[in-house]
Amino acid sequence: MADARRKLDIVAETGPAGSARAHDSAPKHVAGEALYIDDIAAPEGLLHAYLGTSDIARGRLTSLDLEAVRAAPGVVIVLTADDIPGANDISSTHLHDEPVFATESILFHGQPLFAVVAETREQARHAAALAKADYAEEAPLIDIAASRDAGGRLVTEPLKLERGDIAAALAGSPHRLKGSMTIGGQEHFYLESQIALAIPGEDEDMAVLVSTQHPSEVQHMVAAVLGVGSHAVTVEVRRMGGGFGGKETQANLFACVAALCARKLRRPVKLRPDRDDDMAITGKRHDFVCDYEIGFDDEGRIHAVDAVYAARCGWNADLSGPVTDRALFHMDNCYFYPAVRARSEPLFTNTCSNTAFRGFGGPQGMVGAERFIEEVAYAAGLDPLEVRRRNLYGGAERCVTPYHQTVEDNIAAEVIAELERRSDYQARKAAIREANRTSPIVKRGIALTPVKFGISFTATWFNQAGALVHVYTDGTVALNHGGTEMGQGLYIKVAQVVAHAFGIGLDQVKITATTTGKVPNTSATAASSGSDLNGMAALDACEAIKRRLTEFAAKHWQERPEDIAFLPGRVKVGAREIPFKELIAAAYMARVQLSATGFYATPKIHWDRKAGRGHPFYYFAYGAAAAEVAIDTLTGEYKVERVDILHDCGQSLNPAIDKGQIEGGFVQGMGWLTTEELVWDKKGRLWTHAPSTYKIPVASDRPRIFNVHLLENAPNRELTIHRSKAVGEPPLMLAISVLHALSDAVASVGDYRICPRLDAPATPERVLDAVERVRVEAGR
Repeated sequence: MADARRKLDIVAETGPAGSARAHDSAPKHVAGEALYIDDIAAPEGLLHAYLGTSDIARGRLTSLDLEAVRAAPGVVIVLTADDIPGANDISSTHLHDEPVFATESILFHGQPLFAVVAETREQARHAAALAKADYAEEAPLIDIAASRDAGGRLVTEPLKLERGDIAAALAGSPHRLKGSMTIGGQEHFYLESQIALAIPGEDEDMAVLVSTQHPSEVQHMVAAVLGVGSHAVTVEVRRMGGGFGGKETQANLFACVAALCARKLRRPVKLRPDRDDDMAITGKRHDFVCDYEIGFDDEGRIHAVDAVYAARCGWNADLSGPVTDRALFHMDNCYFYPAVRARSEPLFTNTCSNTAFRGFGGPQGMVGAERFIEEVAYAAGLDPLEVRRRNLYGGAERCVTPYHQTVEDNIAAEVIAELERRSDYQARKAAIREANRTSPIVKRGIALTPVKFGISFTATWFNQAGALVHVYTDGTVALNHGGTEMGQGLYIKVAQVVAHAFGIGLDQVKITATTTGKVPNTSATAASSGSDLNGMAALDACEAIKRRLTEFAAKHWQERPEDIAFLPGRVKVGAREIPFKELIAAAYMARVQLSATGFYATPKIHWDRKAGRGHPFYYFAYGAAAAEVAIDTLTGEYKVERVDILHDCGQSLNPAIDKGQIEGGFVQGMGWLTTEELVWDKKGRLWTHAPSTYKIPVASDRPRIFNVHLLENAPNRELTIHRSKAVGEPPLMLAISVLHALSDAVASVGDYRICPRLDAPATPERVLDAVERVRVEAGR
């Protein structure tokens, strides 16, 4: 890695790395030629599976009559937990609390009870509805309040972060306030639903094509359910039609059921649920209730924060532990709390098991942090942006996080100042205030909020990656690594790294499907770490091959190794230059190995969860957004008029891809905080289970003016791939600016004297309620 490290900072302007390139699948997406699992030509003898699920959210399954299912047209077989040869468990934790099929206890509405396999998908789907189940039903626990009232059962161990003497700091604060904020959940709404295709081979072999962000976990789960070794299972993923965290663990069920059916029948089996069933079965972004007490002074400086983040986790642990942990890791956002105590409360509920979602708890923690700032600003009669500035990390005495990591790369103040200038924030704010004084119905609001997001898996062992690079005798290259492509542009970025390393064109690098048969024991493509980990692993493989080529060229042409250099399209060997292809052909004839594996493990990071301290993040990504909105105070309806974003991507690997991630992440975050609302009835049935009842943003919801800029001349201070920074998750939290712009508009109704305390999602109904509440409190 020594040579690679020396070359990380050198990105030629004409080289592939650092240049704006189109997504590798973009032409195929536009032409409809990109192959997803459901587009693959059906293998001979393909059958279709479907899940039969529970009709209640809590109780005991007393009987299950499947005779009508077995007798339905086209049905080949019906499988229950009794048919599983291995473990009836697909839990991603050591708790083993997630069975493939329920056997007695029913813990959420839509819990799988059996699978039916038929000649066609429609036959399987219709047959699954014919089951007759009897239950001893109990009242379900649907939300955080109900779970707390029932004793507050937790799905996993909570976390506590603490620094300083919180009791003394609160007692010594000139002012104190208490509050509570509700933060809603979110459906992933990937365009491609969950899907798996299992193809049995000889002996115990099983090939599984599945839409997953974590092929290795699916491999291990399928192996455990089938009762075979992981070496008998190969999982492949070429691309997903979106993931957003919803395919990190949630694909396990569908892959395991498809593989189980294929194993029993010795025929290929595909399982693809309807959108309604997908939404009912799979987990979502955790909704939270944040209860807080804050101590502060007349200048708006926070002295102490004591907060509890309670989450609706669902019926099993899944990833709720690390999600609620990360909420605490980001409850500071960009702000220093002299004394702080934060506790998580991962609560059991009789709802689908909530899971990873872009930001992984960080967005909920950050929304709470910005509420703290807003509360203090209104209580002190100060401008919220000024209160944000006064509480930023900065200086030797104000640089330690609640988890005791020192913030060494802080650029939040610079990002805020640059965006404030670019967006003409102060002049626009003054104009909005003046316009609101004379506009009786339509009120405008504006807010500028920053983002500081930690990059790395907090589960330290996940911060590793492998890659496999082959150079063929014609000079073309095949690239494989453990990262998965879900539309975010990971494949093209890593291909750019490889092309740049060899000095060849992108057209000479073949991107191949992620498969556990080529790169084993991979981590999930999550935590914004895809490029960081897989880019470095691929570079490591390239450098291994280049060292061999350098040694060969020096010996073959009688030159010193230091006089060998890989240039765009050619290799400099002393005074001569030869085409890359010619060097490769000569090396092959000399029996030089032209294939290499690469590996990378993130340095510096460590985390002691029991102690609540460590260095869990390799670095931080920063950004800021200024949002302007207009609300109708008679209806609560609103428009996002303008958004200006300045985001820190370090030395971007691909500015075009990164800008797309920023725009998409922002709009998804805006949907979460404004229009997307999950609703369960008292029976535990999800009402918002389809596009007809669940409102994601559409093209007309985007800001009318949308300015996105990358922070310039800001290479990562840490040794990342070409000094770039992660960009998958951080932009989502820029949308917090929209929530606070709406809050600012609502506050104008009370002459900016009363904190609106606007919860998320800020639907028109909630905005209208906040307007009426502020009017009443203001005596209007």
